[in-house]
Amino acid sequence: MRDPKTILITGASSGIGEAMAEAYAGPGVTLVLTGRDRDRLDVVAARCTERGADVRAATVDVADRAAMADWLALVDRATPVDLCIANAGISGGTGGRGESEEQARRILAVNVDGVLNTIHPLIGPMTARGRGQLALVSSLAGFRGYPGAPAYCASKAAVRSYGESLRLDLRPAGIEVSVICPGFVKSRITDRNRFPMPFLMDADRAASIIKRGLERNRGRIAFPLPTYLMAWLVAVLPAALADALLAHTPAKE
Repeated sequence: MRDPKTILITGASSGIGEAMAEAYAGPGVTLVLTGRDRDRLDVVAARCTERGADVRAATVDVADRAAMADWLALVDRATPVDLCIANAGISGGTGGRGESEEQARRILAVNVDGVLNTIHPLIGPMTARGRGQLALVSSLAGFRGYPGAPAYCASKAAVRSYGESLRLDLRPAGIEVSVICPGFVKSRITDRNRFPMPFLMDADRAASIIKRGLERNRGRIAFPLPTYLMAWLVAVLPAALADALLAHTPAKE
């Protein structure tokens, strides 16, 4: 969608969400932002306001279905949402390639249920208006399961598949759907990684690529290209060969 006037972004207090908010901030634009950290979110909101945007910030847990539904209903009634970027997500993985059940369930609750809780309250109003755009943030980690982060990979795979199917279902209603699959982007999540991250990209650069892809209504916005090609290749390899190649990759801490 070109020139959306009201943009809602979850996970806007850091990383890609923060960069996306700043990329869209400007006169005549209403930004509706939410994030887990109120102090960081307020800083982002202040910067976007300085750029001329009308900013409305709130701290809402995307995993809370009822709270999200109530908040989004109020938001859309006040200012109909043109573009919703379901970006909120958390990573996981622990030293020794272990992941507790509690950690796995929390990752799936935020990364999968959080996306559903963000987009579904808006699909009805967008359908009634005959227009709107949904952007679901997945990851190149969603193309294949990698050691050290099973729940994260599974959650991003679910978001990618769901979004790509939803794109076909909602097209007749005039709703555009894009799935965003970044590689390594500098953020608070990647700052914790203690292993080499090929083609690590600044969040501002990632936001520019995403914004351009959304303007062109691309179904899949995957980057950077070398990492995308590697992820695609590992995904199409026979399972035994892929397992052998990935067995020696470093685990997240």
